[in-house]
Formats: sequence, C-alpha cells, structure tokens
Amino acid sequence: MTDETRHAFEHPQARAAATAPGLRDRILLQDHVIEVEIGAFRAERGATQRLAFDIVAELAASAPAGDDVDRILSYDRLTEAVADSLAVERLDLLETLAERIAERILAEPQAERVFVRIRKLDRGPGALGVEIMRAGPSARPASRPPRPVLALVSAKAAAHPAAWSAALLEQAAPLLICVEAEPLGFALDDAAAQGRIELLALDQAAWRLSAGLPQVEVRDNRTEIDWAQRKGAATIWAPARMAVSALDGPSGTGAADLAAWLAETLDAREIVLVGAAAPATTRPLRRLALPGEEA
Repeated sequence: MTDETRHAFEHPQARAAATAPGLRDRILLQDHVIEVEIGAFRAERGATQRLAFDIVAELAASAPAGDDVDRILSYDRLTEAVADSLAVERLDLLETLAERIAERILAEPQAERVFVRIRKLDRGPGALGVEIMRAGPSARPASRPPRPVLALVSAKAAAHPAAWSAALLEQAAPLLICVEAEPLGFALDDAAAQGRIELLALDQAAWRLSAGLPQVEVRDNRTEIDWAQRKGAATIWAPARMAVSALDGPSGTGAADLAAWLAETLDAREIVLVGAAAPATTRPLRRLALPGEEA
C-alpha cells in the first residue's frame, strides 16, 4: 500500500506531515462548522446545512518570529478565507468552495501549501465531502482590510472624550485613534532614549484615553489592527511597538509624525483632527468641531 493510499482518509494534518518534502511549520483550523446554503440538488436549495472545515496551511521557512504576532500567519486568515469565499455567491460544489479558500490562503506571503477538507454533515448517514491540496504562489493578491479613518486627538481633547467621542465613533469606516501626549517637560542628551520615552508617553496617553472610552480597545500591533479593521471595530493605537520595529518607520516620535506614517501605511481614507494641528501628509484632512469651535 502506498503512502498516498494509506493516508487517503487521514486528517489533513496527518496528510500534510506525510507528504511534506521536509520539516514544515503549519497552522491548523479544525472542525470549524458553519451553516450555509450550498449544493446542486433541488433539496439543497432554499435550505441551509452544516459544513465542517479542516484546513492546514504549511508555511514558508523564515526566521523565528520571536513572539511577534506581526511576523506570523494569523489563524484569522484561515477563518476569513472561509467566510469571504462563502460571501461572494451561492455555490453548488464543495470543490469550487475549496479551491477559492485555498487560493485566498496561498495569497498570503507566508503560506506555501494548503490542505482544505470540507464535509457536509447533514446529507447522509456519515459525512460527505472533498479534500484538496494546493501549492503556492497564488495568482491573487493578499487580502487587505477596509481602508480606515484615522483620528488625531490632541492631549487637551483627550482629557474630555465625552465632548467628541459620539461624533467620531459614528464614522462608517474602521476608526483608528492616535492621541497626543502631554509635553514631557525635559530633554535628554541621548536622542535614542528621548525618542523611546516620547513613544512610551504616547502609549500611556492611549491607555489614559481608553479609560474614558471603555468601548474602544487599545491595540499595539498590525495583526490586531488589521483584525479590527476587518470587523469594523474602532481602535486606540498604542504606537511604540510598531514604530520601534518598523523597517521604514515614522519620521519622528510626535503624535503627528506617527499619525501621518500610520495613515500612509494603512492607506487611510482621511485624517480627522480632534483639537490637533494638521500633520504633514497628502491624506485628506477634516476637522471635527468641538464645543465652541467650527468644523
């Protein structure tokens, strides 16, 4: 019996291990069940049924991630590939769905090979389904989150979020809030130390603002920010981690420099100014009126 035959009915994780040309890192989505309308038979139209998804993505060799979430392929990319492929149109064939899921995952730069197994749980005495294996690269570009609106909030305005938060949180696009810090009141001879302290002060300002906006989470890495954008959730940005680790980082450590850099990095639709001076940017600017001010 050949290895391929012996592993024919194994879980995709076992098949991936058995057929890999060498050691591979993998991420796994197992027993992910969604109720959806799918199928070519008349009995399957106008009704939903449960599908179970098992996905194994093998990753390209890379340097150790060092516990940095922005350097790995997030599990969210697997569940998003399933959800996005189901959202495009009603499908007749599991094979088509599996192909689309594999294509989306292989568009991610870290993914080299993917196994996709989809089973119908309600069509017979057992589970009926398909399994495919595909290798990259994919012809489609990697998925991008929706373009956000970035708000630059002055330290003075941040002290009174009730005056502006409701109007700002009404934004239709995902919202990212960058908040200024109060002046430090000192300057060190060591520029690197001064810059790091200024970044940490901005992180502290973000956490202070979160106390007045408990419905908005503080996020400090690209992976979590991307997830929030895809979910349409607002974010208060703590910038130090991203600014320090960026290969092509912001021009300075002021909130305006960081806001302009993040707006370019994430292709923001616009920058909304909440009591803050305009940064140097080519992005559209809009001022949010505070009580006693005009927009």
